[in-house]
Amino acid sequence: QVQLVESGGGVVQAGGSLSLSCAASGRTMSYSGMAWFRQTPGNEREFIAGITRRTSATFYADSVKGRFTISGDIALSTIYLQMESVKPEDTAIYYCAAGYMDDATGNYGIEYWGKGTLVTVSP
Repeated sequence: QVQLVESGGGVVQAGGSLSLSCAASGRTMSYSGMAWFRQTPGNEREFIAGITRRTSATFYADSVKGRFTISGDIALSTIYLQMESVKPEDTAIYYCAAGYMDDATGNYGIEYWGKGTLVTVSP
């Protein structure tokens, strides 16, 4: 089993920046990638960024490309999401996830989820 705990959520003004962290514990060598997702009420959980263990390849949703940066430590036991130039539409619960991720395509299969952290962007 893997436990994921997010931190760093809060309220930020539009145009500002915020950094999220996710710490993994347990069988941290059992997954090949980690990712951030977000979800708003009434909508499906949306992939926004992922990073692989073997090559540290990164993948982004078009909605955040150029504004958000995912990174991780060498053991991929902690990942970060640096959010820049945030917009009100970035308001959501942000979830950390771990599982399979392909280094070439970014295709993924999530096995573990954190409980989420709320990010609110004020106009």
